Parts: sequence; C-alpha cells; structure tokens
Amino acid sequence: MGSVRTVNLELGRPDSDTAIRRLTYELHTAKTLGLAAFKVIHGYGSSGTGGRIRVEARGYLARQKGKGVIRSFIPGEDFSIFNEDTRAAFTRCGELRQDPDLERHNNGITIVVL
Repeated sequence: MGSVRTVNLELGRPDSDTAIRRLTYELHTAKTLGLAAFKVIHGYGSSGTGGRIRVEARGYLARQKGKGVIRSFIPGEDFSIFNEDTRAAFTRCGELRQDPDLERHNNGITIVVL
C-alpha cells in the first residue's frame, strides 16, 4: 500500500444525512478490509454557511469511539507530529507519516484510526 485510503464525503454535494450514511458504509468496509486507518474529506464550510458535514461526521466518529467501534479520530487541525493521538496513529499505520495533510492544520479532513 502506498497511501492511506481516502473517503471524500463531499463528492456529489450530499446533504449531511447522506454523507453520514456513506461514512458508516466506508467505516464498515475499512474494518472488513483490515485497514488500520483512513482519511475522511468532509470540508470545513468555507462558504460561511457550510460545515454541517464536518460537524455531523465528527459527532458520529465521537459516538463510534465511545462505543469502541474505532480507536480514535484526529481532526485535521490537530494532525501534527506534536499531537499525542497522531503519534499513536503512526504506530498503527506508518503510512500516515507520508500523508500530505500532516502539519497542514486542515480542518476539512479527519483521520480515523481503527
């Protein structure tokens, strides 16, 4: 594997309910495939009125973490070598060290650690 799997929830400009259904599907697929982590592109609401997918996706991931379905998730703005969760994610998935969003503080993405 040369890169971390990326799931683009913005593709097709879905509403937040549709985006969360897709995230649910992709999460189950990633677990079935035995992936250690994947990246979610959800956008950040640059129009000033958006960001609903980001908020809903992160809320969903927080609930999944609470249920033990995922180990953790790292908001893109925290995806840094100085972040403890990021360093722990490197242990599970070394490919994350090569991700182009590392150190970019991109709040339009979230890393999911399985």
